[in-house]
Amino acid sequence: MLYPTDTVYAIGCDLNAKAALKRVRQLKQLSNDKPLTFLCASLSNIADYAHVSDPAFRLMKHLVPGPYTFLLPATKAVPKLVMNPKRKTSGIRVPDNTLCLSLIKALGNPVISTSALPVARKSTEDDTEALPKALLFDRMEKLVDVIVDSDADLRYQVSTILDMTSDTPTVTRQGQGWQEAVDWGADY
Repeated sequence: MLYPTDTVYAIGCDLNAKAALKRVRQLKQLSNDKPLTFLCASLSNIADYAHVSDPAFRLMKHLVPGPYTFLLPATKAVPKLVMNPKRKTSGIRVPDNTLCLSLIKALGNPVISTSALPVARKSTEDDTEALPKALLFDRMEKLVDVIVDSDADLRYQVSTILDMTSDTPTVTRQGQGWQEAVDWGADY
C-alpha cells in the first residue's frame, strides 16, 4: 500500500506478509541484506520486536510518537527479511500520525515503512524538488494494491535515526526532530 506517515508517504505492507515484503523490496530495488523499517502502534508494542535497554527506554518515552527511527536489537518476532542480517537489528518507529496509527491498530501487526518518493521519481527529476501528491498517486497506482489518502499535505522530511544498540543512544541521521533527541540525551 501507499500511505501517509508523519514524515513522508510510504510504501509498505503487513510485517508478516512474506510475499508483500518481497514486493516492497522489489519496488525499492533493495537487496535482502538491506534492512527495512517498520511502524508499531506504541512504545509498549516495540518491546515485542526489540530488546530495549533502560537508557534507550528513557529516551524513547520522551520521543514517541514522533519522527524517529530507533535501531534496536531485534527479537525472534522480527522476520529475517526485515532485519539487518549482520547486526540482527531492526529500525522501528511509532509515527505521530493518527491515520497511520489507525492502520497499524486495525491490521493488528506492525507495518513496513519505506519512502515512496524514490520509487515515484523519474531518474531525470531533481530529488530535491517537491513532487505533487496527485503525481505521486498517478505514478504509484499501478505499483501498489491500495492508496490511502489524507487531507494532509505531502511531506518530504525524513525521520531522525537513533542507534540504540549501545548504552549511549546516538543520532546517525539528522531528520525531523533531531535536536529534540539531542536535548533529551542522545549523542550527536
